[in-house]
Amino acid sequence: MKKQISLYESGNELAAMAAKQINYHVMGYYPITPSTQIAENLDLMKAQGLHDISLIAAEGEHSAAGICYGASTGGGRVFNATSANGLLYALEQLPVQSGTRFPMVMNVACRTVSGPLSIKGDHSDIMMMLNCGWIILFANSVQMVYDYNLIGLKLAEAVNLPVAVAFDGFFTSHQKRRCMIFADDQDVQDYVGPVRKRTDILDTEHPVTIGSYMNEPDLINNKYQLHEAMEQALNEIEPLFEEFEELSGRPQHRVETYRAEDAAVVIFALGSTFHTLKEAVDQLRKEGIEAGAATLTMIRPFPKAKLIEKIAHAQTLIILDRQDSYGAQGGNMSLEIRAALQEAKLDCEVYTRIYGLGGKNFYYEEAVKLVKECVGQDLPKFDYLQISEGQPVQEPEYFKPLSVGDTELGFTRCVLNEQGRPQVQGGQIAATTAMPKRLAPGHGACPGCGIPVNVNLLLRGIEGLVVLLFQTGCGMVVTTSYPKTSFKVPYLHNLFQNGAATVAGLAEMFHQRQKRGELPQGEITFIMISGDGGMDIGLGSAIGAALRNDAFILMEYDNGGYMNTGYQLSYSTPMGARSSTSHIGKTQYGKTFVNKDTPQIMAAAGAQYVATVAESQPVDFLKKAAKAQYYAKNKGFVYLKALSACPLNWVDVPSQERKVIQAAVDCGYFPLYEIEEGVTTINYNPEKTGKQIPAIDWLKMMGRTRHLGKPEYAEVVDHIQKEIDKRWIRLKARAESEVL
Repeated sequence: MKKQISLYESGNELAAMAAKQINYHVMGYYPITPSTQIAENLDLMKAQGLHDISLIAAEGEHSAAGICYGASTGGGRVFNATSANGLLYALEQLPVQSGTRFPMVMNVACRTVSGPLSIKGDHSDIMMMLNCGWIILFANSVQMVYDYNLIGLKLAEAVNLPVAVAFDGFFTSHQKRRCMIFADDQDVQDYVGPVRKRTDILDTEHPVTIGSYMNEPDLINNKYQLHEAMEQALNEIEPLFEEFEELSGRPQHRVETYRAEDAAVVIFALGSTFHTLKEAVDQLRKEGIEAGAATLTMIRPFPKAKLIEKIAHAQTLIILDRQDSYGAQGGNMSLEIRAALQEAKLDCEVYTRIYGLGGKNFYYEEAVKLVKECVGQDLPKFDYLQISEGQPVQEPEYFKPLSVGDTELGFTRCVLNEQGRPQVQGGQIAATTAMPKRLAPGHGACPGCGIPVNVNLLLRGIEGLVVLLFQTGCGMVVTTSYPKTSFKVPYLHNLFQNGAATVAGLAEMFHQRQKRGELPQGEITFIMISGDGGMDIGLGSAIGAALRNDAFILMEYDNGGYMNTGYQLSYSTPMGARSSTSHIGKTQYGKTFVNKDTPQIMAAAGAQYVATVAESQPVDFLKKAAKAQYYAKNKGFVYLKALSACPLNWVDVPSQERKVIQAAVDCGYFPLYEIEEGVTTINYNPEKTGKQIPAIDWLKMMGRTRHLGKPEYAEVVDHIQKEIDKRWIRLKARAESEVL
């Protein structure tokens, strides 16, 4: 046995520790709850100089999977971590990885697949991987997360297939337990050994083509070879388990059971619930019921022979599924175990129960009750546990619906002037306070949060009926906790990557139904609210809407990070800023590249009206909102961007946020301008007013960038200042020309 040390850590932390000890070449990732801590911890260790892994923050999980695939074809070791809809967003890439036979390891902290949106744990995501050609190991404890990350890499390289290490999100991923890890990283690296020789696209002396087009004579052979690799994995895993036990002293098994040898009734569940079942079995045994428990630690390839061997004597089998294969009378584990029993010609009463969806706790008392019921009563073979009867009660009307008369007050209007250009009339702050708030004060945003401030400022300048769509993010989470809502107007949610397309479809349906006489004539302004990194993962959809010239307003509240997942770096995060995936240490100074200039991107994509707005200039904000409504109604696609405060993660004082935002405007980091059908106008010029300040004056106002004031970061500050100056010079040049 090799020397080991004891740690008190979570599954996410131990997955990161295993990756650090292996010292992978590349990790492509995108932060998503509850797997985000893996990347965060690896970035922290990177800042401390503890590993050499290249950590690449993608703009979405699909690209993260692409980064991993590309890196794996280059002959090195590759790592990833994801969850839920992130896994599904990457799903298209997963068969590419397995079908071309490139190994890697991906951790999946299992979580509910939306919708409706839920960030809690169940198994609805990992079951989507069953047909992707990946080996899937399922860790039911924190210790197993560490162990399987080491074993998984060795197995992946032995059979040239990618491996997923799955575990329960928010249970195994976040719960801390006493665990053992190898004391010396070299022992881990000796165990996994050098990278096995395989196809390497960087071997220029032996050029290869990867991913050829393949038709029916050959494709079936490719898939048969993948099948053979899975069969080989079944043979390889036991020797790997034995070797690992010699090193660690911890035995490993594809099928784990507890007191099942003589059990008349066996209850099965994947993941951390297995430990709950063990407590239930002990209680049942005390009451004279011969019960046992079983679980799998490998679900692909499916170890059916070993499972049947362990449960063949059971007269009753109860299968708990933490997901449902809707319409099939059971989740995937239930369906596969039933098929294995039928093939083995075993006569066994099998009950399937769906439980624990959305992270709902499952207690050992519930397992005890379930076993007693299934043994002693004639119950349906398939059912749900833990559901509550719905009551036919009238939900209270929290807000009086806002009519056209309530919101067409004439305070802010956009009309054509004598030159035929849109011109805003009104827009006075005092007058527009009479505009009813479409977003009510009853929300859960943090003190000082800029989201409700910016959304309400936008809507004060927009008259008439509106329909809102929010992408996933803080703005959505804090306003729509079921069954209540903070919105007085129609509201729709969709995920990060597809908000713009969703609004486009909704707006088109509105116009089609009006044409067919199904809806009365009249106007609705469709508005999409994005933020929290939504214009990273959702940029492709937004550009598509701009190119099609879909008639709606897209407003981005730019708070400079993925705030709803705990502040990871976004492409809109300022260069040098500290985040949970851009730490400060002896080898890092925060985010390493400049912020994305989304307004210019959207202008280049053909948006009819593009504008930047800030709460520090509310009159300018209101007038641009009115102009945005005019363009959306008469011309097409509109993009607005507001710099939005996040005191929690900016690490500043909530009451001072307007000053912080004003400083961002004055230093040129966030210039105020508009682009109308390609023509640029600067609305506020700090040079001419004598208010221009150096960027460092703004950066030192926030804890996330205050460190840049130290002499050792002078070169970084100089880079930031030069980028701001370059963008400002270009902006002024565009404002002086009608063709730039």
